[in-house]
Amino acid sequence: MDMSSQLKGKGIFERMRAGEVIRKDDPEYTQFRQVVARTIRLSAGLNASTDIDQVRQRLSEITGKDIDGSTTIFPPFYTNFGQFIILGKNVFINHACSFLDMGGITIEDNVMIGPRVNLTSETHPLDPDNRETVIPKPIVIRRNAWIGAAATILPGVTIGENAVVAAGAVVSRDVPANAVVAGIPAKIVKTI
Repeated sequence: MDMSSQLKGKGIFERMRAGEVIRKDDPEYTQFRQVVARTIRLSAGLNASTDIDQVRQRLSEITGKDIDGSTTIFPPFYTNFGQFIILGKNVFINHACSFLDMGGITIEDNVMIGPRVNLTSETHPLDPDNRETVIPKPIVIRRNAWIGAAATILPGVTIGENAVVAAGAVVSRDVPANAVVAGIPAKIVKTI
């Protein structure tokens, strides 16, 4: 049985989580747009928060999942969808991070994310006539990883346990556990 047969009859969010491409003419696209509108509205409240506990509570509303009290998020924080973000325990997310999570973003325990980090779990086809189609590809950041300031993690990338992504790096391929990567595109510069 192929993937399209398995996904037939599934809702747009299940199909997105399964990695199916989503076109603007999808009959359920309005459901997706409603979630985006809700996330934009709730993000304004999150970014107006002046208390770390309040930020955590508001991000929990956006994601639809309780965020552990050991996790800290410094506003401003940006997301376009929000419901496909999963945060572990003792995660630290610094100022001005952007999480485009339509493809899914999973951040395991004890991860540190520097300021202005971009996690982008979605892309688009090169074909100009089809460019508004969304191609979801999940990002996974394994436990104890450290993502440096202004790094960008591209769709479909997994950052291994204990790995370090240097400030300003653009990561387009998986990073093995215990590796340090730097540059554009990011390459392994050392092993921990």
